[in-house]
Amino acid sequence: MTVITRFAPSPTGRLHMGNVRTALVAWLAARHAGGRCLLRIDDTDVARSEERFVDAIRTDLTWLGLDMDGEARQSQRTALYEDRFAALRASGRVYPAYETGQELDLKRKILLGRGLPPVYDRAALALTAAEIAAHEAEGRAPHWRFRLDHDRPIEWTDAIRGPQHFDPKLLSDPVIRRADGSWLYMLPSVIDDADMGITDVVRGEDHVTNTAAQIQMFEGLGVPLPRFAHMALLTGTEGKLSKRLGSLDLDALRAEGIEPIALCALLARIGTSDPVEPVTGLATLVESFDFSRFGRAPARFDEAELAGLNQKILHLLTYEAVADRLPEDIGAEAWETIRPNLATVSEAADWLPVLSGEITPPALSEDDRAFIAQAAGVLEGLTWDGEIWRALTGALKVSSGRSGKALFLPLRLALTGHDHGPDMVRLLPLIGQDRALARLRAVGA
Repeated sequence: MTVITRFAPSPTGRLHMGNVRTALVAWLAARHAGGRCLLRIDDTDVARSEERFVDAIRTDLTWLGLDMDGEARQSQRTALYEDRFAALRASGRVYPAYETGQELDLKRKILLGRGLPPVYDRAALALTAAEIAAHEAEGRAPHWRFRLDHDRPIEWTDAIRGPQHFDPKLLSDPVIRRADGSWLYMLPSVIDDADMGITDVVRGEDHVTNTAAQIQMFEGLGVPLPRFAHMALLTGTEGKLSKRLGSLDLDALRAEGIEPIALCALLARIGTSDPVEPVTGLATLVESFDFSRFGRAPARFDEAELAGLNQKILHLLTYEAVADRLPEDIGAEAWETIRPNLATVSEAADWLPVLSGEITPPALSEDDRAFIAQAAGVLEGLTWDGEIWRALTGALKVSSGRSGKALFLPLRLALTGHDHGPDMVRLLPLIGQDRALARLRAVGA
């Protein structure tokens, strides 16, 4: 059987870290099994769904490298929902209920006040024909509930959480359709999963109770059950659910210079028994993917860890991987030279003045300026080649008697304007003979 997973976001806002992690894990699970991952836009909430968010979802998935194998939109599938709804109604698995929101809220408060679970009492099932007629005469339209089977427990083996057991008597019959005819999440999702051949549903653990009810919906429709994997939720560094994680979108991370593979590498491994480590491609994450490695403890998302991982990955990226984001004057050799000193690709532009532009001469002591003047004279007499830094410092060590920091730091400052940076063995040849001499002379004058 071909494994088919799906990512089903609602286009009511931007993707945040929880969404991204769900998309990534669903995609990795499919790719690891040689299967397919589908994008389903759950846009039944017409009032809140916006096309700009649909476009943003596609853009974000492309940026992450998560190529989807097909796309569907719930707003284009309403005829299918009507057909399945009619079948469930005919079989007695859905029923109309006429309580208002205020009446339902009062019932919940009474039950909670008695220390009881706020489970719907199924009062709608006891309505007489006359009572129903009276409600309709008032203009009160019904909402619709799915009738759970109370005669047998709901059980499944979760790919992450293991064996799951629910007593349906402790669950309210879920509302599946509003009084205005619009659909809630529960039933259309089941109908789509069945129709699209979804074999594995990946979601957060906050959906476990929904899954229990949806399992009976699958059974009520007479379709095979998919496998379920419920991931522990993300937490922030403070050890509790972070509001920032619920609002942090990918635009913010892109603006900070985070590489998509760094975000994927972190989200794929946090909350698992595998170490978070720098990788340069999704293939490594696909190969090592295994639901059995996921734990049930909350997965801790640390933005500082992401930044550190991003820097480690950046130092592994080839010129070809970043060339389209670099200034034209930074070629392969320059990239490999400055790469160890970068936290983001955009920082490469900061080294353009050092490589090929003008720098501000540093303010040095009188002794150091005399030393730099001496260095200019020594450099004029050396053969310029790939070993020029070693030749220069070796000759100056003999002629000046300097060594260590006293030798190297004034030279670096005069040649680059920085007290730290790339390896000078590689950097000085890129600066070039004429530019290097001019900088030494300017400082030593």
